Amino acid sequence: MRELNLAIAPGEVLGVVGESGSGKSVASLAVMRLLPPPARVCGDIRFDGHDLGTASDAEMRHLRGSGIAMIFQEPMTALNPVMRVGDQIAEAVRAHERVTRRQAAERAVEALRTVAIAEPEQRVRAYPHQLSGGMRQRVMIAMAVVNRPRLLIADEPTTALDVTIQAQILELLGDLREKFGLAMLFISHDLAVVSQVAHRIAVMYAGSIVETGSRQDIFAAAAHPYTRGLLHAVPTLAADRTRPLPTIEGTVPPAMALPPGCAFEPRCALRQPECARALPPLIEFSPGHFARCPVARQAMTGQV
Repeated sequence: MRELNLAIAPGEVLGVVGESGSGKSVASLAVMRLLPPPARVCGDIRFDGHDLGTASDAEMRHLRGSGIAMIFQEPMTALNPVMRVGDQIAEAVRAHERVTRRQAAERAVEALRTVAIAEPEQRVRAYPHQLSGGMRQRVMIAMAVVNRPRLLIADEPTTALDVTIQAQILELLGDLREKFGLAMLFISHDLAVVSQVAHRIAVMYAGSIVETGSRQDIFAAAAHPYTRGLLHAVPTLAADRTRPLPTIEGTVPPAMALPPGCAFEPRCALRQPECARALPPLIEFSPGHFARCPVARQAMTGQV
């Protein structure tokens, strides 16, 4: 990844969008210091004034779950299939607080009640395979918030859920954010989902942020050609169904062979010779709205 800069304020939801392979999940794992070797992070990762890049393993173990928590993509693989869900939540409590087993078990019940699981006293004894997909996702959320973290990373938390359950999970996350004042990094490839939950949005392509701004900036005044291409590819009720959906021609370059310039240049209708020479900087199009495309900026000011 190149020149990845993100900041999240308390109580804010930052949505990170991009197609598969753009680096969204890798960025979240980097924040948690969970990247497998030989991957390494160059730069600063700061949380509450602490540099996570230089934190010891013991410090990171303390922060994971208590200061920063993560909801992983697939609850069936993230949950231990041979442990009762209540025991898994209680284990997260005992890893960070000096409490008795009984107190941890009571916290597990309360956590399930917080995420609106009916009959939590009975559900704590269930194994993951005995729960529906939506309930497993709620268990994952319960485990993430049981220690009241200040930052919650949600990595595609609604993937593989039907639209009804998806709406319930999004509403639940919104309620928890308001109740606990969580900052949230919400990762998704679904623009419609991000539009519902995020205050600000960062669009990723081939390991870089190509555009960032408020929800209004991105959906009403997108500047980068890649962002505009994503938005044009979203089906609408008013679209002509006799015509195929618009697509972005070409493919994403492999992560190990990124070009020296803009990674989107080979697929871009606005490309200029200088785009292939060096990675463009983020340019401010309006207050708080940045895009990595000087050509788009020139087009807006009538210079191209």
